[in-house]
Amino acid sequence: MLRFRSLASLLAGAATLAVAFGASAETIKVGVTAGPHAQILEAVKPIAAKDGLDIQILEFTDYVIPNQALAGGDLDANSFQHQPYLDNQVKDRGFDLVSVGKTVVYPIGIYSKKVKSLDELQPGAKVAIPNDPTNGGRVLLLLQAKGLIKLKDGGTLKASPIDIVENPKKLEIVELDAAQLPRSLDDVTVAAINTNFALEAGIDPVKDAIAREAADSPYANVIAVRKADKDKPWVAKLVKAYNSPEVKEFILTKFKNAVVPAF
Repeated sequence: MLRFRSLASLLAGAATLAVAFGASAETIKVGVTAGPHAQILEAVKPIAAKDGLDIQILEFTDYVIPNQALAGGDLDANSFQHQPYLDNQVKDRGFDLVSVGKTVVYPIGIYSKKVKSLDELQPGAKVAIPNDPTNGGRVLLLLQAKGLIKLKDGGTLKASPIDIVENPKKLEIVELDAAQLPRSLDDVTVAAINTNFALEAGIDPVKDAIAREAADSPYANVIAVRKADKDKPWVAKLVKAYNSPEVKEFILTKFKNAVVPAF
């Protein structure tokens, strides 16, 4: 009897250890863009593991494929986009996706190798902006806020260069893929670059930007899932782990206001 009890205790202990080390963890695939989104999710991973959730991180280099992959079932969630971009993708592409939690804010910045301030822009200067909906409009609104252009009816997030009604310096607006903008700095006068791509290119958003959105920018990034999955237990675990005090501290320490927690 003593031996039986000892064996039972040993098996019970082994089972406890197996759970503790994630043997029964539920595995999910989460898509991110390379850079801060990936780095932050690496910090989320061990916290989620304590709650029985094993996160497999898949990195992408653009803003289009992660939503396609999520809608197609190749991912369980993604973390790379702000809410207006997701809303636009859902409307234009018919994706059945929803946001389930906020992550971080990336104040977009304007950078240059040729001028030290927007006041130095000469007539005809080339200004590169993201060519994707919402981010392009976001930059045009920033240029308007800096007094360089005026947009039709004050502009919206969906503004494009054709909505510019006043352009005193006749700035040449060049639309490029967001991931290519850091490489454009040798060819244009200024470029508006999303923070994740700036950091990936070794650009310091706090020190190097000649103009930048305020840190309280409304463009909070989100975790997105398929609508059918939004109430599943693993979704709550993922959001809880991401919005933990440990992850917030990691973001503040690692990125020093280049990336701001939105939770």
